[in-house]
Amino acid sequence: MPNTTLVLRHVYFEDLGCFADVLERADYTARYSDAGDPDFGRGDPLEPDLLVVLGGPIGAYEDHLYPFLAQEREFIRARLAADLPTLGICLGAQLIAAALGEKVFAIGLKEIGFSRLSLTDTGTASPIRHLADTPVLHWHGDTYGLPIGAVNLASSALVEQQAFSLGSNVLGLQFHPEASLDERFERWLVGHAIELTVAGIDLSALRREAQEFGPRLRVAAMQMFEDWLTNLEPRT
Repeated sequence: MPNTTLVLRHVYFEDLGCFADVLERADYTARYSDAGDPDFGRGDPLEPDLLVVLGGPIGAYEDHLYPFLAQEREFIRARLAADLPTLGICLGAQLIAAALGEKVFAIGLKEIGFSRLSLTDTGTASPIRHLADTPVLHWHGDTYGLPIGAVNLASSALVEQQAFSLGSNVLGLQFHPEASLDERFERWLVGHAIELTVAGIDLSALRREAQEFGPRLRVAAMQMFEDWLTNLEPRT
């Protein structure tokens, strides 16, 4: 039987991207649950073999605007308490931190664009090492406190917390290694048009960077994700 993956998705175009190919090769089936679906953040959080929590243009602390966030955090918290494989990307990483009692907060700027990570000593010995020499896509305005027991794996020039692990089964990534940087990247630019305009982002430059770094990042990101999947601790 294939392993099961539940994917919590907040906006339609921020999907598994290149990670979908890795999951398929590793014999995982993926099922999306979208914000607004009746079952979003509900059901048995211990049932899937893997939980992936994707990004989105909202704050992990905005329960007053998006009430589903409270239920989603509880769903994630139950997974973490059982030490079951859980991956969070951008908002997903922030929700993991929030589920563990840490503060998620605005950094006062938008980190949008491509830049290299600075890996910690632990990061260089982790699956993140595959990204050491490749500019990655950053797209956020919030960050998080490092959860108790977690280890910081990477930082950027603007934000200290870019990735963390909690044992072998929990990984939080503030950046977007999964993003499809081919023609599908245009969906991101249209979907986040207001944010990009307000932040004063040069779309032409962002497109050029996506074309320049996309192929190399796709290979490195898939190696990273495959490495992490391979080293998950089996369910007991």
